Amino acid sequence: MRTSYLDIKADVLNRIRQNIWPPGAGLPGEIELAEEFGCARATVNRAMRELVDEGILERRRKAGTRVKASPTRNARFSISLIREEIKKAGAEYRYALVEREIIAAPGWLRALVKIPKGGEVLHLKCMHFAANTPYQLEDRWINLATIPKARTQDFEDIGPNEWLVREVPFSEAEIAFSATNATQDVADFLDQSEGDAVFTVERTTWLNGENITHARLYFARGYKMTTAL
Repeated sequence: MRTSYLDIKADVLNRIRQNIWPPGAGLPGEIELAEEFGCARATVNRAMRELVDEGILERRRKAGTRVKASPTRNARFSISLIREEIKKAGAEYRYALVEREIIAAPGWLRALVKIPKGGEVLHLKCMHFAANTPYQLEDRWINLATIPKARTQDFEDIGPNEWLVREVPFSEAEIAFSATNATQDVADFLDQSEGDAVFTVERTTWLNGENITHARLYFARGYKMTTAL
């Protein structure tokens, strides 16, 4: 049976509660834990990130991951895989790749995530549907210097976010939320009018200081994101 990130998360919490890893104790590295649980490092990374977000663990560069001396509860946004989100709402999920191209990173992206001039990125544009209703337009750039295996992934059957979560761990992330006015292109994909307000998420991730990906996610009318404490 394949070990999931939820299994790892539950096991880590159990060890903390049993004082196997008391407050302030350091945890083994992700590679060591992946070998112990017989899973990919990305699976361990996701479990650790959620425990950090929940205020149970803390991470510091060069110091590793530790159990927080005084666990806290942080406000956090739940950003699930779109496939899971749509199915949980009782709708049929459908994915469509719209555009895939390998290009030199545009100037604005190089400035944003410090990609050197001439550095290549994989640019993907995809649609996610709830049944036949537009749900999200995903506009994404993957840094091929950091993730070279993305070059040969066609993304015809699996969305880039789902693939990245499964295949690539990350150590840092930045997320921005805003309301933007739909361009004609975005409006056409989301079945809205040009200029309509669109809930937009910009998400950038890094692995040990190296950029992995930058994405702009445009959600159709009626989308709601919640946070928990």
